[in-house]
Amino acid sequence: MARPVKLYNHAVAPNPRRVRIFAAEKGIELSLEEVDILAGQSRTPEFLSESVAICRYLEGLYPEPNLLGRDLREQAEIERWNRRMELELFAAIGRTIQNTSPIFQGRYKQFPDYGEAQRTVVHQRLERMDRELNGHQFVAGDRFTIADITALVAIDIGGRLADIKIAPELAYLTRWYELVSSRPSANA
Repeated sequence: MARPVKLYNHAVAPNPRRVRIFAAEKGIELSLEEVDILAGQSRTPEFLSESVAICRYLEGLYPEPNLLGRDLREQAEIERWNRRMELELFAAIGRTIQNTSPIFQGRYKQFPDYGEAQRTVVHQRLERMDRELNGHQFVAGDRFTIADITALVAIDIGGRLADIKIAPELAYLTRWYELVSSRPSANA
């Protein structure tokens, strides 16, 4: 039996959660070491690895079930959708939180108007996601991938820290969210 993979973790932060879900989907046991990111403990050289890079490493060690693409074409397609979820959804939610949440007061100069403008961007992206999910079970096609994990952790942290909710009329997005959040790995 392989020994557990050590992950520096923060219980509510989205990036460690992305790795925890990814590992859970693969059945990889993680040994979690808590790091207080709000106190700046993660701003040292030991913690500079990036969550998707960690996922790529885990995919190399444990290729099944595959979450990053089985061949070059599928890898490119999953990468395209994961980048869209990161740049168009996750990043906008992060800017909303950073500029509107009390958690970041005094830590960063907040620009509440900018944060609210980003909230509008998030809602527009969620509407577009709803249209994109018409005819697809998952973000990058017909199977669960890292793109779904990225979108799930983004939406969940947005709901928790910025009161960002999926509008009830977004039926395809609601169906997707219920599907992915009911997976056992979503509780990792």
